[in-house]
Amino acid sequence: MNYFPDHGDDGYQVGRYDLGLDYRVGPNRLAGTARLSATAAGGLDRLALDLGTFRVGKALVDGAPARFRHRRGKLHLTPARPIDSGAEFTVEVRYTGNPSPVPSPWGGLGWEQLTDGSIVAGQPTGAPSWFPCNDRPDDKARYRITVTTASAYEVVANGRLTGRRRTGANTTWVYEQDEPMAPYLASVQIGRYQFLELEGPVPQHVFFPSSAERDVRHDFGRQGAMLSAFTRLFGPYPFGLYTVVVADDELEIPVEAQGMSIFGTNHVDGERGQERLVAHELAHQWFGNSLTVGSWSDIWLHEGFATHAEWLWSEESGGEPAAAHARRWHHRLAGQPQDLVLADPGPGDMFDDRVYKRGALALHALRGVMGDEAFFGALREWTSENRHGTVTTDAFTALADRHAGRSLEAFFTAWLREKELPPLP
Repeated sequence: MNYFPDHGDDGYQVGRYDLGLDYRVGPNRLAGTARLSATAAGGLDRLALDLGTFRVGKALVDGAPARFRHRRGKLHLTPARPIDSGAEFTVEVRYTGNPSPVPSPWGGLGWEQLTDGSIVAGQPTGAPSWFPCNDRPDDKARYRITVTTASAYEVVANGRLTGRRRTGANTTWVYEQDEPMAPYLASVQIGRYQFLELEGPVPQHVFFPSSAERDVRHDFGRQGAMLSAFTRLFGPYPFGLYTVVVADDELEIPVEAQGMSIFGTNHVDGERGQERLVAHELAHQWFGNSLTVGSWSDIWLHEGFATHAEWLWSEESGGEPAAAHARRWHHRLAGQPQDLVLADPGPGDMFDDRVYKRGALALHALRGVMGDEAFFGALREWTSENRHGTVTTDAFTALADRHAGRSLEAFFTAWLREKELPPLP
């Protein structure tokens, strides 16, 4: 089921985004040029991009001016010449304005001003708040993100920093995201940050306000060990590096992006009081960012897996075993309304806490049914076979059947397709 039918265009697939952004922090003013390289799924005499409340100055398709109409978050383009089925083509859009979050049932999504800087929190439909895109989770592309802003600020975006050049009072930053990425996971963070590198199996960069240095060093001090544990349990970390940004503001919840997680100063206390969130966001790099759902109805494949990873880290680090977390949450969920289908919760409930916790419970129960060797072997194959790809619930259940050596249809029907909470095995 398509939860957001007004977003995305299935008439083409984007292979690469090249985003050039000039941003002024004080007035929250953005001037952008977006170049997209795409392939037509069928013959196209028109196409649509998702784009928020900007003024579009020019649109080109294959270098030729295209007629365009921009309204209600959609940029409709009519190329000068129709595009053949299977043909590669380019789109260039030049736009200006004040980026603002995209309205949603969960509040504004996307580009948002901080007290001194900006943040991007795009899940699930916030990408059009700052660039024109094909806003579908299954349309994954490579990115180059170039940002010019005042030199007093650090710019952090997805991927690896490949260039930084100061000109006068401004600095231009260039980031390359080599692995395919869904639009909602693209991110730019701007602030007055310090930099710290953590030890671990892959490079880990942390950007944070200087006032929070002591708390940040302590609260993220076990992240390297966490990364090693998850690599053993889930398979190799799927990206070249992992970046954490602690924004100099309070945030309601941490934010995931590809190869990056964003926390607020309220998520660090110097006592590792929110370490489960550190584990949750790190686990999303496997489950959500490398493996991304093709349809939002399968969001338990992101949130259930990341919540289950919190319990696994608790167990790995000498805290409560996963079974204790499972018993406690099963008891809590048993007392809540039994009206949610995990594998298709509906757009209104896709971020309901029951999706997170019941998803984790389903995995814990599956671990009990399969045994550790088969269960973790299945997880490692899941992340390997679908690395940087698109995933579905049906594909996961089929893989689990194979590793279990028998049909688990009754188990999955009870946990994923029916509303009533099953007992723990």
